[in-house]
Amino acid sequence: MTEASVRLRMVVEDDLPIFFEHQRDPEANAMAAFASREREAFMAHWHKIMGGRTNILRTILFDGMVAGNIVSWESAGEHNVGYWIGKEFWGSGIATEALRQFLVEVPDRPLYAHVIKHNLASQRVLEKCGFQRHAVHKVDDGASGPTEELILILPP
Repeated sequence: MTEASVRLRMVVEDDLPIFFEHQRDPEANAMAAFASREREAFMAHWHKIMGGRTNILRTILFDGMVAGNIVSWESAGEHNVGYWIGKEFWGSGIATEALRQFLVEVPDRPLYAHVIKHNLASQRVLEKCGFQRHAVHKVDDGASGPTEELILILPP
């Protein structure tokens, strides 16, 4: 993979069905400890966040194909970042390169990321981009049961 093969662009309506399929993958759900949404709920959620004035949403392209998404939003006074990569694109450095590019666009610091403790690949992506471990919390999404979540911070 080359840096030029990963590109970010604004999210468009045509991306949403691809994002929907990405979040339906059972292995991805287990890695994220996140229950997939039904189509109507998924689309409603994305339409809501697409209308958010302070949200920054990007589609991750790899060689012109939609590989996932990366987003930033504010919650409880904290600026957060999150991403979802389609399983067929895992393990090729796409998430790391997408996050590096995204951090240039997102000026907010500190920037927080939440990752399930067993998702070592996502932890590595964040750490390669300068995030540092900050805290551990117990979480329960109601689908996969209780687990631990790491909070990482990209300092100012």
